Amino acid sequence: MKKLITLLFILLPFISLFAQQEKSYIKKGNDLYQQKKYDEAETNYRKAVDKKAQTIEGNFNLGDALFKQKKYSDAGEQFNKIAVANNKNKNVVASAYHNLGNSYLENKKLEEGIEAYKKSLLINPKDDQTRYNLAYAKELLKKQQKQNKDNKNQDNNKQNNKNQEKKNQKDQNKDDKNSEKNNQKSDQQQPDKLSKEDAERMLEALNNNEKQTQDKLKNKKATGAKLTISKDW
Repeated sequence: MKKLITLLFILLPFISLFAQQEKSYIKKGNDLYQQKKYDEAETNYRKAVDKKAQTIEGNFNLGDALFKQKKYSDAGEQFNKIAVANNKNKNVVASAYHNLGNSYLENKKLEEGIEAYKKSLLINPKDDQTRYNLAYAKELLKKQQKQNKDNKNQDNNKQNNKNQEKKNQKDQNKDDKNSEKNNQKSDQQQPDKLSKEDAERMLEALNNNEKQTQDKLKNKKATGAKLTISKDW
């Protein structure tokens, strides 16, 4: 299958009603076009249509010259104007819509290009080149839509990951804060010093223990070892 989109270039025959000067501009424009001097060809075609705005050949070839210079928006406007103005000449209208579709396609306006090709085929359904360009544009649009969907899913995944990270960080901060609060509460429950009553009780207990110890020592001395005293008769 061909991948090159063909620009339908039409050089319409001269119309006898044209003035000699107008025909001269168009002829010169055509010669320059064939030499790929598209900017100079555009200048001559504009001079021709300025003299007689309804000149089909001059207007059509002006659109082609604009297209070759990659002025796709200007070319599209030119071909659209031709299609609307020459609705009685089906061949011209079909060719204008074909080239309008090419202009849209080069300008990355795929949906508009598809519609232009469809209009061309409604007028000339036997045009295989337009049919091919239509199929090609539909395939490009399908790939574009898939890419847009994939990009959107990637963006959503990134956003979800960011949201999850924020939530995890928020939960972690909350846990850290609760842990710190609990530690502070535990520290507060442990007194720094004994109350007066507790100190007195502890002192009294120590005194009692000391008194009991002394009493035991006294008793031990009083009940020491028994000695046998012999009588001196």
